Amino acid sequence: MRIIVVGKEGQVARSLAERARAHGAQAVLVGRPKLDLADPSGIEDALIETGGDVIVNAAAYTAVDQAESDPELAEAINGIGAGVIAGTAAAMNVPVIHISTDYVFDGTAERPYREDDPVSPLGVYGASKLLGEEAVAAEAENHVILRTAWVYSPFGKNFVKTMLRLAADREELGVVSDQFGSPTSALDIADGILGVSRNLLERPNDRSLRGLFHMAGTGYTNWAEFAAEIFTLSARLGGPGARVRPIRTADYPTPAKRPANSRLDCTKLKEAHGVVLPPWQASLETCVKRLIADARKEVSR
Repeated sequence: MRIIVVGKEGQVARSLAERARAHGAQAVLVGRPKLDLADPSGIEDALIETGGDVIVNAAAYTAVDQAESDPELAEAINGIGAGVIAGTAAAMNVPVIHISTDYVFDGTAERPYREDDPVSPLGVYGASKLLGEEAVAAEAENHVILRTAWVYSPFGKNFVKTMLRLAADREELGVVSDQFGSPTSALDIADGILGVSRNLLERPNDRSLRGLFHMAGTGYTNWAEFAAEIFTLSARLGGPGARVRPIRTADYPTPAKRPANSRLDCTKLKEAHGVVLPPWQASLETCVKRLIADARKEVSR
């Protein structure tokens, strides 16, 4: 199974590169300058030249706050570019898997969101990702859209790495406690994508495998409790830790509004694909152990 991964530096792309071999697959990462989602004119040629059995769009404009002042670029990458990828996949007669986000919801529901719940993005980023979902569904019948949330990993910039970095210099950190969701390891997302890819190729006529699904870590928490668990695990391993001071979203204003409820109901993915991501606490422990070990290696060099 040869998977074309759009994106080279993102958390999901790098996780797919790491996890593919364990699934008997080959992940070929394609990104700038060969493929630039902000310049749709070169996308088709780059994908056809690379060739593969499945295309995974793991690239996106993810600067949530910056998107508020840069809507054209966010929409070009997350909306128009995603549609061109899906159209190319259809022309190549291969499935396309597109990664989306909980930010398509406004966060006002009192339960985990299902795939058929109404969407209502609070900001430019969420709106641009919703455009991408709509474009992918319109351009390729053989598609899977996977909404996920609160992504972290040993790679790139993310909440776990930020908390550990800040804890090295501070004894206490104020962290929002009134936003709820499921921390999700990008390595777990990669495993899920690879499982979904295998299903799509082995059961090409099974329509239940296609469409929109939610995929996030099992269990829910808030940002403050997430941070506290990071510091507990880190301190246990001799890494940095800090006290967490719970604060309200109103106490930490940002250019873009965040959903108060980012919980996703992943039942449909389990029933159709047999994919269930691990409990967030277990995957977080694996990630923190790796980050602490990597930090020690850097110091000893």
